[in-house]
Amino acid sequence: MLSVLLITFPFFALVACGFVATWRGVLPQAAIPGLNAFVLYFSLPCMLYRFGAQTPIAQLLDANVILIYLLCAAVMVGVTVALTRRRVGWNDAAFGALVAAFPNTGFMGVPMLVALLGAQSAGPVILSMAIDMIITTSVCIALSRLDLAGGQGVWPAVRNSLKGMLSNPMPWSIALGGLASAMGWVLPGPVDKTVAMLAGAASPVALFTIGAVLARSQMNSSERISAADYVPIALAKLTIHPLLVWGVGLAAIALGMPLQRETLVVLVLLAALPSASNVSLLTERYGAHSGRIARIILVSTALAFLTFSWVVALLT
Repeated sequence: MLSVLLITFPFFALVACGFVATWRGVLPQAAIPGLNAFVLYFSLPCMLYRFGAQTPIAQLLDANVILIYLLCAAVMVGVTVALTRRRVGWNDAAFGALVAAFPNTGFMGVPMLVALLGAQSAGPVILSMAIDMIITTSVCIALSRLDLAGGQGVWPAVRNSLKGMLSNPMPWSIALGGLASAMGWVLPGPVDKTVAMLAGAASPVALFTIGAVLARSQMNSSERISAADYVPIALAKLTIHPLLVWGVGLAAIALGMPLQRETLVVLVLLAALPSASNVSLLTERYGAHSGRIARIILVSTALAFLTFSWVVALLT
């Protein structure tokens, strides 16, 4: 366990640094959008491209990974919506479900799992992130529109979500990396070094930005929210989600699915990650309870230092 904590500590420490820097005013809140833009449009796409280009195309198109991960995401979304609809409307229930099923793969999962398990883990990680960005997010946005009269606005919301995906450089960088892997393309030396430099900045800046975004959400929220509205979902993200993936994966292997145990371990560790921080941006765009979602992300991120490290120690 200690050896695992020595690896995971720097990742969570960088999140804490971003949180403290923003909370203490060292990092102005006005600077956070700039950090986000650098990560989303420059460093993270370069990192995803490099991992995609260096990963065999068969791993990037693994139907077994797609089936297991998508099934578990659907269960998490369905169960979370069913349980929370008793307390909140469709809009808040849908985004609560999204934050319960969408791990922080891009900002935290890619660099941390590669550091823990090696470059061979990049394929399932990248594939799962594409599923969450395109399918899980679109479904939850569609569900969030069911509060509108007569169900109007569902399909426009899905179309807008897909348009947003098209303007997001991360899916494109994954696709280009996969194409480079399939075709055996290699970037020219100077271009490759530039991409490598930007990719190297992705992990520290992304983790620092997570902390800054979490601090900003807490500083700007003045409403009182019951712990019952966010703690159970945060705990479900860190416990139920990985247990579900582990159980479904073992059942699939028992039924004869050609899934490697190492790949299943990667999927379980992905599910054990805290909630994706970018969901808070979507809640603001679609008018959901952003304070509640921000607290789910904050609690899951804080607790994940221990829970995620424990899962890593248990499976590796």
